[in-house]
Amino acid sequence: MNEFAAHYALFLAEVATLVLAAIALAAGLVALARRKGRHLGEIQVTDINRQLEAAGDRIEAVRLSKKVFKNLAKRRKAERKARQQQGEAGPCSYLIDFKGDIRASAFVALREEITAILQVAKPGDAVLLRLESPGGMVNRYGLAAAQLLRLRDAKLPLTVMVDTVAASGGYLMAVAADKIVASPFALVGSIGVIAQLPNFHRWLQARDIDWEQFTAGQYKRTVTVFGENTEAGRAKLREELEEIHARFRAFVHERRQLDMDKVATGEAWLGSQALELGLVDELATSDEIVRAACKRGRVLQVSYQRKLTLPERMRMSAQAAWDGIWQPPSPLG
Repeated sequence: MNEFAAHYALFLAEVATLVLAAIALAAGLVALARRKGRHLGEIQVTDINRQLEAAGDRIEAVRLSKKVFKNLAKRRKAERKARQQQGEAGPCSYLIDFKGDIRASAFVALREEITAILQVAKPGDAVLLRLESPGGMVNRYGLAAAQLLRLRDAKLPLTVMVDTVAASGGYLMAVAADKIVASPFALVGSIGVIAQLPNFHRWLQARDIDWEQFTAGQYKRTVTVFGENTEAGRAKLREELEEIHARFRAFVHERRQLDMDKVATGEAWLGSQALELGLVDELATSDEIVRAACKRGRVLQVSYQRKLTLPERMRMSAQAAWDGIWQPPSPLG
């Protein structure tokens, strides 16, 4: 018996050691991630003109004879040098990308990119935004749209380019632009508001499980996932959604004088239909717009890059899983 107790105590000690080691390792990783998180991200800049030229040169190198390509390369080098000398005083277009999720997570990078552009932009410069988003949370997409309005306030012409989708919160961002360009089959619009969530009250009730919730304030919680929802709570949520929708409509109408009763139904339209309704100004792909800008002057792609910390990666993974099963009570789209 004493031998068994000794072995058991040794086993418990080993388990405790492993648990403590795991806790210490996790704490060390979190601390390391926090230290790394103190370092800010960096703005990266890509010369799109040079990038397009390099792509063409690779084809020409194969298509042309070595002698002809060598002469072409010399001529282009001289032309590039001349453009660079003139380009210091010439107009510049800044290209940025926004790929939106339900939480508009890309607004963090968007904020930094716009701040960087505003630091150097000169009269005659412009901004091109490639936008892709099916919409999401009201407050976050509202903040993203407010970031774009900073460009308008600085008198920097903004063109939003939609290749695939800019719906609901995505379209809320788009209307902050001076010009909206969409590809013929892009989805645009969806000026509406939706809220949805599962309710497990009857499932819990069938298993004799009580769910208790305590609030202070009549409308602190309108509907709930686990409790019994009331008609009064549902009515209040509908009222809140109507208010958000009214403000969404007003934001769009202020910037694009549309027939709101016709376009603010929550429907999304293809780019060609959106052009007829006035939701967009032109049909084209972003590639066409960027290439045309390169012919007029210099195009610089600006992107903010920051390596996520371990806690951030874990939180984003958990949030993505949660968003997949439950949408918050006030998203757009």
